[in-house]
Amino acid sequence: MPKDWTGNKKSIYVTLAASSHTDEDREENDYYATEPKAVELLLSLETFNKSILEPACGEGHISEVLKKHGYDVLSMDLVDRGYGDLYEDFLKVGGTWDGDIITNPPYKYAQQFIEKSLSIIPDGNKVAMFLKVQFLEGKERKNLFIKNPPKIVYVSSSRLRCGKNGIFEGSSAVAYCWYIWVKGYKGDTIIKWFN
Repeated sequence: MPKDWTGNKKSIYVTLAASSHTDEDREENDYYATEPKAVELLLSLETFNKSILEPACGEGHISEVLKKHGYDVLSMDLVDRGYGDLYEDFLKVGGTWDGDIITNPPYKYAQQFIEKSLSIIPDGNKVAMFLKVQFLEGKERKNLFIKNPPKIVYVSSSRLRCGKNGIFEGSSAVAYCWYIWVKGYKGDTIIKWFN
């Protein structure tokens, strides 16, 4: 029987969006904007504190949906892309935040964003991160999940998109989730599907 697929090992990695195996360069600051539909879906699943910090706001794709739903949003980013209130490195700023945190962090710093977020909010407040389903993998992350288990992980059963440099083109081969932490939660993580 003749083969109907002539791809190679690299083709598999490209399809899975494994960044170290693609022909295309990653965006320098890992700017991959969140499709606003993903935020709308999140808000149909969870309620949040009225005050939200969006520490990797890009061009406001998450912040604008939150504002449309009546949330007070402080938007910041490392890079001024024409949107935001502050242009600082979230991982280096001091202080605390008395609300919730919702973002799609730069993937290469996602664990640091989670740890920082949990360290600056009070017990009972939420952190919501839009990340690949593959974020569940890895020994370092296993330790993060044991120490700070997400309360819920919402897995998108349909493909949502992230746009490199805020440009949404074509379809996505990547499966995304909303990871929801409630600071102080120590139970088992619940997995739910949506979309």
